[in-house]
Amino acid sequence: MLFPWIRIGILFCPLLAWAQPSQPSLHSQSDHPETALFQYFEAQVKQIESTTLSDVQSLDEWATQKETRRRELLDMLGLWPFPERTELNPKITGKVEHEEFVVENLHFQSFPGLFVTANLYLPKNLAKPAPTILYVSGHANMQTNTIRLGNKTGYQHHGAWFARHGYVCLVIDTIQLGEIPGEHHGTYRLGHWWWNSRGFTPAGVEAWTSIRALDYLGTRNEVDDQRIGMTGRSGGGSYTWTTAAIDERVKVAAPVAGMTDLRNHVLDGVVEGHCDCMYFINTYRWDFAINAALIAPRPLLIVNTDSDPIFPLDGVYRVFEQTRRIYHLYGKEQDLGLVVAPGPHKDTQDLQVPVFRWFDKYLKEVADPVVSVPAQPQFAPIQLRVLKSVPEDASHESVPRRFGPLTYPDAHSELARAEAGSIQELRNRLQARTFAGWPDSDSDGIGQVREVASRTMDGVRFLKLEVQTQSHVRVPMLLAYAAEGSGSGADTRKQVELEILDSASWKDWQSQWGPLFGLNTGTEIAAVSKEGETWKRLVDGELVQAWFLPRGIGPTEWSGDLRRKTQIRRRFQLLGQTVGGMQVWDVLQGIQSLRHVVEGLDAAGSDLSVNRVTATGEQACHLLYATLFVTEPKGLRLRLHALPMSHYPDGPDYLNVLQISDIPQVLTWVQRQIPVEVLP
Repeated sequence: MLFPWIRIGILFCPLLAWAQPSQPSLHSQSDHPETALFQYFEAQVKQIESTTLSDVQSLDEWATQKETRRRELLDMLGLWPFPERTELNPKITGKVEHEEFVVENLHFQSFPGLFVTANLYLPKNLAKPAPTILYVSGHANMQTNTIRLGNKTGYQHHGAWFARHGYVCLVIDTIQLGEIPGEHHGTYRLGHWWWNSRGFTPAGVEAWTSIRALDYLGTRNEVDDQRIGMTGRSGGGSYTWTTAAIDERVKVAAPVAGMTDLRNHVLDGVVEGHCDCMYFINTYRWDFAINAALIAPRPLLIVNTDSDPIFPLDGVYRVFEQTRRIYHLYGKEQDLGLVVAPGPHKDTQDLQVPVFRWFDKYLKEVADPVVSVPAQPQFAPIQLRVLKSVPEDASHESVPRRFGPLTYPDAHSELARAEAGSIQELRNRLQARTFAGWPDSDSDGIGQVREVASRTMDGVRFLKLEVQTQSHVRVPMLLAYAAEGSGSGADTRKQVELEILDSASWKDWQSQWGPLFGLNTGTEIAAVSKEGETWKRLVDGELVQAWFLPRGIGPTEWSGDLRRKTQIRRRFQLLGQTVGGMQVWDVLQGIQSLRHVVEGLDAAGSDLSVNRVTATGEQACHLLYATLFVTEPKGLRLRLHALPMSHYPDGPDYLNVLQISDIPQVLTWVQRQIPVEVLP
């Protein structure tokens, strides 16, 4: 059913109903894969929570890490190295008069081809530069007869109130719902998982737009650049958080309904109600209170309602309490406020009035401000339209491919030509920026192997194992080999072959091998062919055959339709991981664990070791990357079927990987170490 708080034409995301979870949260699932997945997410969230500002006990300790944290946030937004401030090329396209103020309809370019449409509200008869508000719009789908008016027109009542009370106010459009179409829904709806590999988030675009809006305000004589405040609600609240954290030109901030904590997003399913513009790429595995703390000690008012299902109050309180610790260290607790109004996710006077009073207090220095005039729209939305047509040089659709740093291919092609010893540099870069969500290899339980079941049939032993690759992650490994005393070569086994299964090959495996392992009991064992070369080598004792299934494949596959699986993948993103990146870890642990297993089969001194490893499609890519990190890869041979040749646009998504390398470059590195056979 549709969320009850959606209203036509304004408020949150117009596609929110698409993301309505089929269950309240993963915690409501009772079957094993979902239960284990929830436990995994819970453990990951607790781990991140335990390190969020926990080491900050004094102002000196915060001062030593504040700039590092700010740089991390810039990095996760795609703003480090800091982009070039290109020409804004502002243009006023029209004016609208009110008896108390005038509105300039204008646009500027935050970078070439990215047009930001905006309305600048200016009080009449200004005698000197005035306090100024940058208002960032939430999601409001404002259209008239298919003409896009921009979400700024849905928030005009805020701009009008500020102008009527002596403020300059710039209300800007977002890329998603501005007058020129852009996109916030890459992973949320469109399956653009390469956004993760590219390190792209529209949250970074919106932060950059706000930074350039501040640049534009700095060119206006009407603006007092020492008295700039920033506010917005919903998406605009989120952009207020990030922009105020990274740009200290914002002297006072009042984000409304724009943030809660990681626990709400991941465990309570709040992520399912938000598009990608709400999130940075969580490379450094933050909880969101760190973002809030970066605003300290500047005045900050956190505003929320008590029944907002996409910004739940318990998470807002937790963010507030953690942020208050930092303000306390500054001795500025009085400059941090929390307002909780009644109601759902909606723009109401109960939210607006405290914000107006906050800015009057800190930007006008009014001791006890009184708000007697309500914020109301003053114009027909069409009057605030900026563009009559889309400029020929507008290129909003290409923003995800152009925005932010992309060091590959130039920087890495240079690395690829270096000496083989530089492979350690590649590993280091990948571990720091792409696989930072991997656990420590010596964490409790990692690599433990447990026998689940076994059987012997026709001289072949079939062994079902469970490998713990991480806390709350246990995945299957299956082995077939000659039973002791059978076959001509039971004591001289030389070949150990491992196949990494994906969903398609798992289905094939079930029909061919499942009955022999006691699986697929509906299939007669007699129907399984024992005439092939593999069977002969098993019986003769020449081969140990193993199969491995990373998390999310086969018995550990998560149930649900595409929508639900999409939201599971997005939860991984918020933890600084991707499903693919964690499957790389699983494959790595599978190879290492199999080595220990075959040592146990080697009592007769048959010199067993893992030889050939085979995988197909995305799992071939996971295997390739895992091999980079295998301890002593000598002796391994890879057989890669249908290996994707790039992470863009359809290869596996690993965080930020295209800022470091791409699949062909990694293939080159691995081929320098071991033989690799790439097959169609």
